[in-house]
Amino acid sequence: MRILRAADYRVMPWKNGGGTTTEIAVSPDGAGLDDFDWRISMARVETSGPFSSFAGVDRTLSVLEGEGIVLDVAGRPPLRLTSASAPLAFPGDIPTGAALIGGPITDLNIMTRRGRVAHEVERRSFTAEIRITPRADTTLVLAVGAGATLFTDDASSLGPLDTLILHRDSPEMRLQPKGPGLLFVIGLHRLAANR
Repeated sequence: MRILRAADYRVMPWKNGGGTTTEIAVSPDGAGLDDFDWRISMARVETSGPFSSFAGVDRTLSVLEGEGIVLDVAGRPPLRLTSASAPLAFPGDIPTGAALIGGPITDLNIMTRRGRVAHEVERRSFTAEIRITPRADTTLVLAVGAGATLFTDDASSLGPLDTLILHRDSPEMRLQPKGPGLLFVIGLHRLAANR
Protein backbone atom coordinates (compact mmCIF):
# COMPACT_ATOMS: atom_id res chain seq x y z
CA MET A 1 0.00 0.00 0.00
CA ARG A 2 1.20 3.49 -0.87
CA ILE A 3 -0.49 6.88 -0.62
CA LEU A 4 0.20 9.66 -3.12
CA ARG A 5 -0.57 13.14 -1.80
CA ALA A 6 -2.25 15.67 -4.08
CA ALA A 7 0.28 18.33 -3.03
CA ASP A 8 3.08 16.19 -4.53
CA TYR A 9 1.54 15.62 -7.99
CA ARG A 10 3.55 16.91 -10.96
CA VAL A 11 2.09 19.71 -13.13
CA MET A 12 3.17 19.68 -16.77
CA PRO A 13 2.04 21.10 -20.15
CA TRP A 14 -0.41 19.27 -22.40
CA LYS A 15 1.10 17.42 -25.32
CA ASN A 16 -0.61 19.88 -27.71
CA GLY A 17 0.42 22.91 -25.62
CA GLY A 18 -3.18 23.96 -24.97
CA GLY A 19 -3.13 23.78 -21.17
CA THR A 20 -1.67 21.96 -18.19
CA THR A 21 -2.20 18.55 -16.67
CA THR A 22 -1.54 17.29 -13.16
CA GLU A 23 0.14 13.90 -13.30
CA ILE A 24 -0.98 11.65 -10.44
CA ALA A 25 1.07 8.57 -11.34
CA VAL A 26 2.90 7.07 -14.30
CA SER A 27 4.59 3.76 -15.07
CA PRO A 28 7.43 3.23 -15.46
CA ASP A 29 8.45 5.93 -12.97
CA GLY A 30 9.60 9.07 -14.75
CA ALA A 31 8.18 8.03 -18.13
CA GLY A 32 7.32 10.78 -20.61
CA LEU A 33 4.25 11.22 -22.80
CA ASP A 34 5.62 8.96 -25.53
CA ASP A 35 6.93 6.01 -23.50
CA PHE A 36 4.57 5.37 -20.56
CA ASP A 37 2.87 2.01 -20.04
CA TRP A 38 0.10 3.71 -18.05
CA ARG A 39 -0.61 7.24 -16.85
CA ILE A 40 -3.22 8.74 -14.51
CA SER A 41 -3.72 12.51 -14.57
CA MET A 42 -6.15 15.38 -14.05
CA ALA A 43 -6.51 18.31 -16.45
CA ARG A 44 -8.07 21.73 -16.10
CA VAL A 45 -9.88 22.47 -19.37
CA GLU A 46 -10.47 26.20 -19.81
CA THR A 47 -11.56 26.31 -23.48
CA SER A 48 -13.21 24.10 -26.06
CA GLY A 49 -10.95 22.44 -28.63
CA PRO A 50 -9.17 19.30 -29.83
CA PHE A 51 -7.65 16.66 -27.56
CA SER A 52 -4.00 15.70 -27.84
CA SER A 53 -3.45 12.56 -29.93
CA PHE A 54 -1.74 9.57 -28.28
CA ALA A 55 -0.77 6.85 -30.77
CA GLY A 56 -1.44 3.31 -29.52
CA VAL A 57 -3.12 4.49 -26.30
CA ASP A 58 -6.57 3.73 -24.86
CA ARG A 59 -8.15 6.44 -22.70
CA THR A 60 -10.94 6.77 -20.17
CA LEU A 61 -12.25 10.23 -19.24
CA SER A 62 -14.36 11.40 -16.28
CA VAL A 63 -15.47 14.90 -15.31
CA LEU A 64 -14.54 15.75 -11.70
CA GLU A 65 -15.61 19.42 -11.47
CA GLY A 66 -17.61 21.85 -13.59
CA GLU A 67 -20.75 21.55 -15.69
CA GLY A 68 -19.21 19.16 -18.21
CA ILE A 69 -18.30 18.82 -21.86
CA VAL A 70 -19.73 17.53 -25.10
CA LEU A 71 -17.19 15.05 -26.42
CA ASP A 72 -16.90 14.53 -30.18
CA VAL A 73 -14.99 11.29 -30.86
CA ALA A 74 -14.64 10.59 -34.59
CA GLY A 75 -17.15 7.99 -35.73
CA ARG A 76 -19.47 8.37 -32.71
CA PRO A 77 -22.41 10.67 -32.03
CA PRO A 78 -21.43 13.61 -29.73
CA LEU A 79 -21.74 12.63 -26.08
CA ARG A 80 -22.53 14.89 -23.12
CA LEU A 81 -20.20 14.08 -20.20
CA THR A 82 -20.84 15.57 -16.73
CA SER A 83 -19.66 14.89 -13.19
CA ALA A 84 -22.62 12.49 -12.84
CA SER A 85 -21.70 10.48 -15.95
CA ALA A 86 -20.04 7.07 -15.99
CA PRO A 87 -16.38 7.10 -17.11
CA LEU A 88 -16.08 7.14 -20.92
CA ALA A 89 -13.54 4.91 -22.71
CA PHE A 90 -12.25 5.76 -26.22
CA PRO A 91 -9.10 5.32 -28.33
CA GLY A 92 -6.53 8.06 -27.73
CA ASP A 93 -5.34 8.06 -31.34
CA ILE A 94 -8.50 9.07 -33.21
CA PRO A 95 -9.54 12.71 -33.67
CA THR A 96 -11.40 13.90 -30.56
CA GLY A 97 -12.64 17.34 -29.57
CA ALA A 98 -14.57 18.77 -26.64
CA ALA A 99 -16.96 21.68 -26.24
CA LEU A 100 -17.42 23.05 -22.73
CA ILE A 101 -21.05 23.11 -21.57
CA GLY A 102 -20.78 26.03 -19.13
CA GLY A 103 -17.27 27.07 -18.19
CA PRO A 104 -14.04 25.31 -17.23
CA ILE A 105 -13.93 21.73 -16.00
CA THR A 106 -11.44 19.43 -14.31
CA ASP A 107 -11.27 15.93 -15.74
CA LEU A 108 -9.64 12.64 -14.82
CA ASN A 109 -7.68 10.84 -17.56
CA ILE A 110 -6.59 7.21 -17.46
CA MET A 111 -4.32 6.18 -20.35
CA THR A 112 -2.80 2.76 -21.06
CA ARG A 113 -0.48 1.65 -23.86
CA ARG A 114 -2.46 -0.72 -26.08
CA GLY A 115 -0.98 -4.23 -26.12
CA ARG A 116 0.95 -3.66 -22.86
CA VAL A 117 -1.65 -2.70 -20.23
CA ALA A 118 -5.45 -2.73 -20.08
CA HIS A 119 -7.56 -0.74 -17.61
CA GLU A 120 -11.02 -0.36 -16.15
CA VAL A 121 -12.43 2.56 -14.19
CA GLU A 122 -15.28 2.45 -11.68
CA ARG A 123 -16.95 5.60 -10.33
CA ARG A 124 -18.43 4.87 -6.89
CA SER A 125 -20.57 7.02 -4.63
CA PHE A 126 -18.77 7.30 -1.29
CA THR A 127 -21.22 7.93 1.55
CA ALA A 128 -20.64 4.82 3.66
CA GLU A 129 -17.82 2.36 4.30
CA ILE A 130 -16.43 0.72 1.16
CA ARG A 131 -14.24 -2.37 0.96
CA ILE A 132 -11.79 -2.72 -1.90
CA THR A 133 -10.22 -6.05 -2.78
CA PRO A 134 -7.41 -5.58 -5.33
CA ARG A 135 -7.92 -7.85 -8.34
CA ALA A 136 -5.72 -6.02 -10.85
CA ASP A 137 -1.92 -5.95 -10.97
CA THR A 138 -2.18 -2.36 -9.71
CA THR A 139 -5.29 -0.69 -8.25
CA LEU A 140 -5.48 3.07 -7.69
CA VAL A 141 -8.22 4.65 -5.57
CA LEU A 142 -8.75 8.41 -6.00
CA ALA A 143 -10.83 10.23 -3.37
CA VAL A 144 -12.90 13.12 -4.79
CA GLY A 145 -14.88 15.61 -2.70
CA ALA A 146 -14.10 14.37 0.78
CA GLY A 147 -11.23 12.32 2.12
CA ALA A 148 -11.31 8.91 3.75
CA THR A 149 -10.07 7.09 6.82
CA LEU A 150 -8.32 3.81 6.07
CA PHE A 151 -8.72 0.98 8.53
CA THR A 152 -5.01 0.12 8.78
CA ASP A 153 -2.65 -0.46 11.70
CA ASP A 154 -1.70 3.21 11.71
CA ALA A 155 -5.18 4.62 10.83
CA SER A 156 -3.91 6.25 7.63
CA SER A 157 -6.12 8.71 5.81
CA LEU A 158 -6.70 10.11 2.33
CA GLY A 159 -7.31 13.81 1.77
CA PRO A 160 -9.36 15.12 -1.16
CA LEU A 161 -7.67 14.10 -4.44
CA ASP A 162 -5.10 11.88 -2.67
CA THR A 163 -4.58 8.47 -4.28
CA LEU A 164 -4.17 5.05 -2.69
CA ILE A 165 -2.12 2.48 -4.64
CA LEU A 166 -2.66 -1.23 -3.99
CA HIS A 167 -1.02 -4.25 -5.62
CA ARG A 168 -2.57 -7.61 -6.41
CA ASP A 169 -1.25 -9.15 -3.17
CA SER A 170 -2.47 -6.27 -0.96
CA PRO A 171 -5.11 -7.21 1.63
CA GLU A 172 -8.71 -6.01 1.37
CA MET A 173 -8.90 -2.31 2.27
CA ARG A 174 -11.73 -0.71 4.27
CA LEU A 175 -12.36 3.00 3.66
CA GLN A 176 -14.68 5.24 5.67
CA PRO A 177 -15.68 8.60 4.13
CA LYS A 178 -14.96 11.85 5.97
CA GLY A 179 -17.95 13.39 4.19
CA PRO A 180 -19.97 12.76 1.01
CA GLY A 181 -17.79 12.23 -2.01
CA LEU A 182 -16.77 9.87 -4.79
CA LEU A 183 -14.14 7.20 -5.25
CA PHE A 184 -12.63 6.37 -8.62
CA VAL A 185 -11.26 2.82 -8.56
CA ILE A 186 -8.81 2.19 -11.40
CA GLY A 187 -7.65 -1.33 -12.21
CA LEU A 188 -4.49 -1.72 -14.31
CA HIS A 189 -3.78 -5.13 -15.85
CA ARG A 190 -0.38 -5.84 -17.39
CA LEU A 191 -0.98 -8.04 -20.42
CA ALA A 192 0.55 -11.51 -20.46
CA ALA A 193 3.22 -10.78 -23.07
CA ASN A 194 4.52 -7.89 -20.94
CA ARG A 195 4.65 -9.49 -17.46
